Amino acid sequence: MKHHILQGAGLALRPALLAPLKNGAPNNLQFLELTPPDWIGLGGSVGADLKQLTQHYPSVCLSQSLSLGGPSQLDKEVLRDLRAFIAEHDVQVFSEALAWSADDAPLFINLPIPSTRAAVAWTVDRIAQVQDALGLRIGIRNVAHRMAPPQIEMNEAQFISAVVDKSGCSMHLDLHALAANGLRFGFDPHAFLQALPLASIDYVRVGHEYPLLGEVLARTHRRVARCVDDVKQLNVEALTC
Repeated sequence: MKHHILQGAGLALRPALLAPLKNGAPNNLQFLELTPPDWIGLGGSVGADLKQLTQHYPSVCLSQSLSLGGPSQLDKEVLRDLRAFIAEHDVQVFSEALAWSADDAPLFINLPIPSTRAAVAWTVDRIAQVQDALGLRIGIRNVAHRMAPPQIEMNEAQFISAVVDKSGCSMHLDLHALAANGLRFGFDPHAFLQALPLASIDYVRVGHEYPLLGEVLARTHRRVARCVDDVKQLNVEALTC
């Protein structure tokens, strides 16, 4: 299976940024992060502009459409669309939310997966199915959520570690989600970080949590990719001037 490691700083690309990026991109922009629902099915000038950018920059696919922890079967149509999108734009890294986001229909919210041994086994099997369908190794991403799971046999960091260990996938760390959950549920995000499988992290999303980023980089490989979506970091505001 394909697996790539990106380096440097990337930008979470939205359609509104296409025009300013065509006029000139930041010098330190090294890859793009694409959210599939923003782009799949778009043609015309928007589709052409996106294709031009993805031919120039490596791309990351940031998905939360597969409901890895959900009870229903994986959506084969969504998997087909994602595989086609990955091939069309030569996506280098695929990141999926570690959450339950659909039952018989989309729930439009990320629900936490109950942290049980049975849920670990269920999620590991789902990851294997996704990797086979997409033809590449994926990374699972922690997400912000608004409720604690009703059943737990371990904490969330231990659950993530178990899933990564048993599935062989990588971990994609969202520092903003980690900080938001720490504030909402009253846990220490630094202690949470120390309990994660840091050696398996190869992608980090950053909002404003720069102190946490320093701690991550001190404990992971120096080639860890950093997707910095703070507009000041990439000076995106200057693009529209």
